Amino acid sequence: MQDNSAKAGILMAIAAYSMWGFAPMYFKLIQAVPAVEILMHRIIWSVVVLAALVVVMGHKDRVRAALKSPKVLKILLISGLLLAGNWLLFIWAINSNHLLDASLGYYINPLLNVLLGYLFLGERLRRNQQIAVAIALVGVSYLVISYGQLPWIALVLAGSFGVYGLLRKQVAVDSLPGLFIETCMMTPFAIAYWIWFAGSTSNFAENTVSHDVLLACAGIVTTAPLLCFTAAAKRLMYSTLGFFQYIGPSIMFLLAVFVYDEGLQMDRLITFGFVWTALALFSYDSYAQFRQKRKLQRAALAAE
Repeated sequence: MQDNSAKAGILMAIAAYSMWGFAPMYFKLIQAVPAVEILMHRIIWSVVVLAALVVVMGHKDRVRAALKSPKVLKILLISGLLLAGNWLLFIWAINSNHLLDASLGYYINPLLNVLLGYLFLGERLRRNQQIAVAIALVGVSYLVISYGQLPWIALVLAGSFGVYGLLRKQVAVDSLPGLFIETCMMTPFAIAYWIWFAGSTSNFAENTVSHDVLLACAGIVTTAPLLCFTAAAKRLMYSTLGFFQYIGPSIMFLLAVFVYDEGLQMDRLITFGFVWTALALFSYDSYAQFRQKRKLQRAALAAE
């Protein structure tokens, strides 16, 4: 059962990070819409999609159970705010031609996950993992010294999503009900913004059908990878989950350089080199650990 759960978690993680990697292509299509308004649509249409999923999949009782727990609601409120902030910065970064910064942030995130798992979940940091984290820190420090400023977009994206994942792993609620409650908590603010502050780009009566459909698709673009991610987080160790994070930023990096022609200065390339080296070491360590565990499991079964 544990092997099946782990395999499902791995597939969920790959799906989630692949969808996140290609997400910038969607946001570029609606680049004319202000970032705050795109965030508004992400929240509102996500609630619509999630509500349908809750009903179809029979999770209404789980939602009710979560709503009865003040502790769960408090954590979901905090995680929901973190998620909304992460969404807003990500959208702004993409549509302001900072996709490389977003990519760097999500390259840093798996190494931050390892550190968070060590600090808050009691997960042991192996020697190679310690070295990998240190190499990444050197790379970020180099960028700060050479570029003259902190890569704040990358660090805020990595930090906010890392803490979000940490909170969701600790809260006693399934992925779908939890995400539904999180977005419901944000919905009143999104509706209020739509009524009083949104511009003509969000007026469905004045825009083309294709434009309106694209905005409504924000619900699917948002919920699909998040559901996969939270499902994976429940099935995998937090440090193991971080291993798959490289898929998303790799796709973003390629899009930024080869599709959207963002400039890749030597300082940033060197920083990416440090982070890639750290991830290579981290990946090797994770693979070696996986093989060791499988070997011990087979030996135990043979002894029986």
